[in-house]
Amino acid sequence: MTPLRIGNFSGFYGDRSSALREMLTGGEVDVLTGDYLAELTMLILGRDRLKDPGAGYARTFARRLEDCLGLAHERGVRIVTNAGGLNPAGLAEKVRELAERLGIPVRVAHVEGDDLTAAYPGTLAAHAYLGGFGIAECLRAGADVVITGRVTDAALVTGPAAAHFGWGPGDHDQLAGAVVAGHLLECGTQVTGGNYAFFQDGDVRRPGFPLAEIHADGSSVVTKHPGTGGFVDTGTVTAQLLYETGGARYAGPDVTARLDTVRLRQDGPDRVRIEGVRGEAPPPTLKVGLNRLGGFRNEVAFVLTGLDIEAKAELVRDQMDVALAKAAPEEVRWELARTDQANAETEETASALLRLVVRDADPEVVGRGLSGAAIELALASYPGFHVLAPPGKGSPYGVFDHVAVPHGAVDHVAVLHDGRRIDVGAPRETLPLHEVPEPELPEPLQGGSTRRVPLGHVAGARSGDKGGDANVGVWARSADGWRWLAHELTVERFRELIPEARELPVTRHVLPHLRALNFVVAGILGAGVAARHRFDPQAKALAEWLRSRHLDIPEELL
Repeated sequence: MTPLRIGNFSGFYGDRSSALREMLTGGEVDVLTGDYLAELTMLILGRDRLKDPGAGYARTFARRLEDCLGLAHERGVRIVTNAGGLNPAGLAEKVRELAERLGIPVRVAHVEGDDLTAAYPGTLAAHAYLGGFGIAECLRAGADVVITGRVTDAALVTGPAAAHFGWGPGDHDQLAGAVVAGHLLECGTQVTGGNYAFFQDGDVRRPGFPLAEIHADGSSVVTKHPGTGGFVDTGTVTAQLLYETGGARYAGPDVTARLDTVRLRQDGPDRVRIEGVRGEAPPPTLKVGLNRLGGFRNEVAFVLTGLDIEAKAELVRDQMDVALAKAAPEEVRWELARTDQANAETEETASALLRLVVRDADPEVVGRGLSGAAIELALASYPGFHVLAPPGKGSPYGVFDHVAVPHGAVDHVAVLHDGRRIDVGAPRETLPLHEVPEPELPEPLQGGSTRRVPLGHVAGARSGDKGGDANVGVWARSADGWRWLAHELTVERFRELIPEARELPVTRHVLPHLRALNFVVAGILGAGVAARHRFDPQAKALAEWLRSRHLDIPEELL
């Protein structure tokens, strides 16, 4: 059977606006998927819905589609997207109105049932992560455009694949292969060289968006349109495969994919074949993401320049004590970032940043009164006093959490283009999750001379967020590098290299076929990205920090 070519034109709400047209005109493709949703996005859409009950979806999708709907129809390309966010029915109606105005006979369907907000009072948005079989029902009934709310990112691919190949809920291996392909496509250009540790291996100034050629057995080839920028190799694929994952079992509502069975093989220029993926029945519960307002925050960034940085920081902290004691916010955080250099050639590189972050349930407590107290020090504090922004009022921040519910607690419904509603039943077979026993490690390298250099000289890494946790996937570029990495980068060594993790639970997962280790650091992001707990609130650069840390590395690997 001819493979199904599924491409991606969006990895997040705000991605490249021209990508849909580029994917439609750059080469052959059967289905195009757009991923718009993340934990932070759901909070943003929840706040939009507070202002306007008819909102709650990604408005930019309709604007993109206005330019490209006729082209997609002409070429027979189907479009599947989760841009419906909190209001998939509303966006579906918007697309129907657009198609009618443009005179394009397009059949639009949507998927609903994920919204559980009413069951969780106090949340802005509570949504179950649905699988791909609602999408499949829409496509089987002839939909040209399918709009969903909160489905898993990979469901945008498993749904079209299941519809095309006739897979059912029991086809675990095939579904698992599609989940892996979907996970590789979901972040767009991250698999074609974007955000890649070894970005200098190719021209990544404007990476092309990816596509996957999916076969009936669930295997696939990840590639991109000819002539587009970036590159696809086993390294870029490994990096994205490790992104925002945990252990060997990658659970979803349709299937649990075994990441420890994935085999990657370079299949020509800009082509990586993924095969051997095994699947298991999904867990008996669905994940439900809960987004709520956590309170209000304010921030002042003091610029400290030149000499006596520590003393200047101590002075301004002492001076702010009175205002902080009077306001008494629930949380006060001071952070001194020593970005200054000795004998610097520019004022900016001679400067450090002292950040004051305050949080409280009452916006007045962290409002202009507090930030204004900082500005009042302008002529009465350390030499060279200035701040990065004027005083401002407190801004709301969000908190993300998640719970689990049985499959039967959710009414997963495919609303077809003709208005018919099809209930998507819960999987007949489920399997509780448990950890895979740690596999046998490779033989360690024999002792030899070493050199103290950054870890990134021999290993790649990518990191991301899941609620308050972060993961850091690290992989070796060679077989000997894996023999060294597997024994050297223990949990203890990781904590030594990443001091923020020293008091936190850290779990190491071993994936030998990928020559990779995946570390999950629990709680490092506090209450999630919307709470902006740390300097890098989504842990996007945590991996690059790890790669910059120095270790004694065998000379033979360098």
